[in-house]
Amino acid sequence: MVRWQPDARDRLERAAIELFQEQGFAATTVPEITARAGLTTRTFHRHFADKREVLFGAVEEMPELATRMIIDAPAAQEPMTVILEGLRMVAVTRFEGRRDDLRLRREIVRSDAGLRERNLHKWSTLSEAIRAGFIARGLPATRAALLAETAVTLLHVSFDEWLDRDDDSSLFQIIENTRDLLREAIA
Repeated sequence: MVRWQPDARDRLERAAIELFQEQGFAATTVPEITARAGLTTRTFHRHFADKREVLFGAVEEMPELATRMIIDAPAAQEPMTVILEGLRMVAVTRFEGRRDDLRLRREIVRSDAGLRERNLHKWSTLSEAIRAGFIARGLPATRAALLAETAVTLLHVSFDEWLDRDDDSSLFQIIENTRDLLREAIA
């Protein structure tokens, strides 16, 4: 086996996703993933703490990113503008162009109770990070919590709709439409 290759992480991800799809998440082992990728288990653990991280590792930095974006936004910017600008940036830089891959990952997550629980935790952690960002901007805790839950709801609902669609709508277009529907619903 080659000791180091620059595409090791991508190869491991591809191998893991293929195996998760073929035989299920729970039935797939790290040695099977590394064998398919042509790498060692040690290399796997250099890139991922465990096999769940293949699915969630890329989004682990999202909470910290969200908090930083909120804190760094111009002081005069309205909270919903901060949220929408953040969601636009995340949609464009993290999700656009990856719809098929994200559909497949969602399917794998939905197939396993432990992964579904981990996914819920991911959304909860993101909400807490957004709340912390707004509190750092000086907003009262209740308002910060409402804004955080709104941001996560907009992203979560829009993300699922975007993955379910077969048209060329961008994720951010769907986020804006979802925001408008939410405004109508609570008016």
